[in-house]
Amino acid sequence: MTSSHPRLALLGQHSSVLQGVLRGIEKEGLRVDEHGKLAQTPHPKTLGSALTNPRITTDYSEALLELITGTHNSTESLMAELEQTHRFVAQSLEGELIWNQSIPATLPPEADIPIAWYGTSNSGLLKHVYRRGLAERYGKAMQCIAGVHYNFSVPEQLWELLEIEGASAKQRRSKGYLAQIRNFTRYSWLLMYLFGASPAMAKDFIPDADQYLQAFDATTLYLPYATSLRMSDLGYQSNKAQSELQLCYNDLETFLTRMHAAVTTPWPEYEAIGTHRNGEWIQLNTNIIQIENEYYSNIRPKRTTGRGERPATALAERGVQYIEVRCLDIDPVSPVGILPETSRFMDAFLLFCAIEPSPSFANNGYCTDSHDNFGSVVKEGRKPGLTLVQEGRPISLADWGVELIERITPYARLLDQALDSGERHTQAVLAQQAKLTDSALTPSALLLANMRDQGLSLHEYTLQQSLQHRETLRAQPLSNDEQHAYEQMAQASFAEQKHLEEADTEDFDSYVARFHAALKDN
Repeated sequence: MTSSHPRLALLGQHSSVLQGVLRGIEKEGLRVDEHGKLAQTPHPKTLGSALTNPRITTDYSEALLELITGTHNSTESLMAELEQTHRFVAQSLEGELIWNQSIPATLPPEADIPIAWYGTSNSGLLKHVYRRGLAERYGKAMQCIAGVHYNFSVPEQLWELLEIEGASAKQRRSKGYLAQIRNFTRYSWLLMYLFGASPAMAKDFIPDADQYLQAFDATTLYLPYATSLRMSDLGYQSNKAQSELQLCYNDLETFLTRMHAAVTTPWPEYEAIGTHRNGEWIQLNTNIIQIENEYYSNIRPKRTTGRGERPATALAERGVQYIEVRCLDIDPVSPVGILPETSRFMDAFLLFCAIEPSPSFANNGYCTDSHDNFGSVVKEGRKPGLTLVQEGRPISLADWGVELIERITPYARLLDQALDSGERHTQAVLAQQAKLTDSALTPSALLLANMRDQGLSLHEYTLQQSLQHRETLRAQPLSNDEQHAYEQMAQASFAEQKHLEEADTEDFDSYVARFHAALKDN
């Protein structure tokens, strides 16, 4: 059924407001050598300082690149910047390339996976020690999983147009984004079906994984109907402390209260580890999570923070500014990990989630059905006849998916109208219909089919693709001006890191204590 909610009609009368929609991408990717082995080299100097370069940094590992775009008012400019940064990196890496798959195929022993280093400033050491804590809690291998994070915001006028209740613009905006997050939670299983691309993993990636997965070949395990093992409970969510943490998206106050409890409540297993070993910091604290970012959710309410500012503090003081979608796998067929069509679908899907009615969750803010639907799709989304639960009743994945595509399509049309983009958003949404009719067309199915047809393991297939993508990116060198701009950004980032290190007058122990105290003061 096509949505006919009054809000959609109202938006149609004011579609120009959608010109203010902004989107951005943070794309992760492991550096590997030309044999597909994890790079043991430091973050390349040509890429600048991982601490202060606004476009090129690292995530968990020294080898896990994170390429960050600015915010853009069109998919075209967004993808152009993402590609430009990838081209700069491809030209800069010597004897290395970016692994174009969410799950690493072959890793060295845990001890040889390098944790990211950010220099000797207090803010740099905080990032490094936090990552040491992640290694203690979850193991290094799990931290090498990569994905695409999609950031999305709507202009303030949209929340006013929807007449959301609230005493201030900040309250109305935060309420609007949390309603969007609730709808995302209801429907995000669809993203995993349509775009999940990690149905397989290396045999030795997770200990005893062969108890849960099937053998694809001598070195690869998989689930025959899986869409995204990256997002399954085989990974982060198998951690007991994380699995018992249930945040609430009914209102910002409850969300922040539960987040505060998570970062201030000790967890026995982490207390047993302690914060120091042989006189060195090994985790920032012994609580359920060390800092807010340790909570591995599919989506986050976000607010830009200053250096050293806690995310919860920023949200409490200034409200939600945008949302960060964290469940997208790297698309193996794209040299930059995401296709323009996926970006356009995401915009229509997220606008749909923002505008459609979004009642609060019962059950203390935890939506069991949505959690179970998501879990089913990542592990067996392509299983013939798979049923999900919609408002307490069973429904086939295919039927619900078709219904959602019909409801999302009007929002795509409004985006096309507002952005003067022809029918690109509409076509991007309607193109997904075929995947719901034939699961063999999904990225996860195509990946397995290509591996099978070519007789290749996950490692061999991904290495072959990653090498091809590097050549594609290198085939289009940056202009002199573009190259110079990236080089200048890299040099400026080193100067900024040096300034931070020289300006620090506080010892690290005091800095950490003050960092923790800042949260308690809220």
